[in-house]
Amino acid sequence: MRYQFYDQLTRQASYIHDNLTVLHDVQASPFNPWSYTWLGRLSNATLETGIRITRRYEKLGFNIDAVSYQGKTFPVTERIVDEMPFCNLVHFKREGVSSDNKVLLVAPLSGHHATLLKGTVEALLEDHEVFITDWADAREVPVTDGTFSFDRYVTYLINYLEFLGEGTHMVAVCQPAVQALIATAVLSEQKHPCTPKSLTLMAGPIDTQQNPTRVNQFAQRYPMEWFRNFVIMAVPPGYPGEGRSVYPGFLQLGGFISMNVDTHAKKYLNFFQNLVAGKTEDTERFRAFYDEYLSVLDIPAEFYLETIERVFKNNELAEGKVTYHDRPVDFSTIKKTALLTVEGANDDIVGIGQTEAAHKICTKIPKTKRLHHVQEGAGHYGIFSGSKFQQHIRPLITHFINKHS
Repeated sequence: MRYQFYDQLTRQASYIHDNLTVLHDVQASPFNPWSYTWLGRLSNATLETGIRITRRYEKLGFNIDAVSYQGKTFPVTERIVDEMPFCNLVHFKREGVSSDNKVLLVAPLSGHHATLLKGTVEALLEDHEVFITDWADAREVPVTDGTFSFDRYVTYLINYLEFLGEGTHMVAVCQPAVQALIATAVLSEQKHPCTPKSLTLMAGPIDTQQNPTRVNQFAQRYPMEWFRNFVIMAVPPGYPGEGRSVYPGFLQLGGFISMNVDTHAKKYLNFFQNLVAGKTEDTERFRAFYDEYLSVLDIPAEFYLETIERVFKNNELAEGKVTYHDRPVDFSTIKKTALLTVEGANDDIVGIGQTEAAHKICTKIPKTKRLHHVQEGAGHYGIFSGSKFQQHIRPLITHFINKHS
């Protein structure tokens, strides 16, 4: 009923949004002299702020049309190359460029859409053939397609690595670092030819006991029964996934915002002031970030609950208790896959040392195939986007992949 109430509330807010949009379009029209006055800009700023507050943010596209490669610009074609109920594998083909360095970029299934990694994709496309996991919004997946568990996530990654074939490099951002490491171990134990050539784990919760953050403490504070009763809801009527148990995206977003309420409030205030002042570049940057940040998806309940229990409560990887389809996972079988771990010095979601712990778990990887990097001045999102990523982390990943190809 709580999800249904939220859904009704947002649908009603859409009427207010539409009316505010009409008023804004009239007042902000370049043919309206009022729009060029200080009072006009103040009025338009008030209306646009109201529009953004009452808006329901839908998934954006990647919209990557071209990429620079060796000093030239090449068109990029985006297409789905493999479809499964809970995920599409999307390929960004650089027309006219051939490359042996295939990269499987594993996007997190933690509330935001894979398009949050648009900047990551664009940066990696300069040197690599990029494929990304585009996870489905669980409310759009019919109940008849079954459940999506922790182990099924790992299976999806294994299937994608087999689909892409030998020589693939895997890069996992945040939450899927866990599943990516497990998938690599499973394939390594089988001596499978499609075991990734290299594995890059970026800000992933491998050992959640290292420098616990508020996210880790929150997961430990409440019993599993609390999570089942309070955050798990049924998709309301009107969606393909009606009746499916999910962790709603709006709850996840509320959690993200609550961690930095003052920061978000300040950004909205600055946005309002920049609108009044006519600072176009700053307002466009704000719109681009929040259009993506406020667009969220629902997570399958079984996957969310198992992640809370297995990763954050039981810390199964660090404790050596991880299983895949009830069989123990042996990380010592990872011998040929090169391992790069990346952390942000200012990360308030995944603490320092949590990702580096992968090196302690994978005991048989030679020293020549290991590297750990801590990026000074980078928070959680700075690990995979922004200036720090562009200047320091992306070149590091590319060099590592090329070295171990």
